[in-house]
Amino acid sequence: MKKVLLIITVILSSVSFAQNKNAKASMEVDGVCMMCKERIEKAAIRTKGVKSAVWNIDTHKLKLIYDERKTTLKIIAQKLADVGHDTKDIKASDTAYNSVHACCKYRNKEVQEAHKEEKQAAKIKN
Repeated sequence: MKKVLLIITVILSSVSFAQNKNAKASMEVDGVCMMCKERIEKAAIRTKGVKSAVWNIDTHKLKLIYDERKTTLKIIAQKLADVGHDTKDIKASDTAYNSVHACCKYRNKEVQEAHKEEKQAAKIKN
């Protein structure tokens, strides 16, 4: 019996040490503009354990540094869905999606096209 308890203790301690306090990950998050970028990054960084969150408008990738002991990617994805942004694993509710500004309606093809045209016009201007 003592051997079993010792083995269980060793296994549990190794599991707790296996978690990384500076884990790096990225996830795809839907959005189309700078307002989306601000909302996405703010929702991620406000999640307990998230140390850094940077979302790229062109690639839709959110790069994260977070403490695996305090949060998970699923929890972060849920926080993003709660403010209206879809991830690969969790879709925002209609209520959350409808709460975003009209220019941030990334599910709407017309809004996507309008943002593409703005980006192209900005590239030509520069």
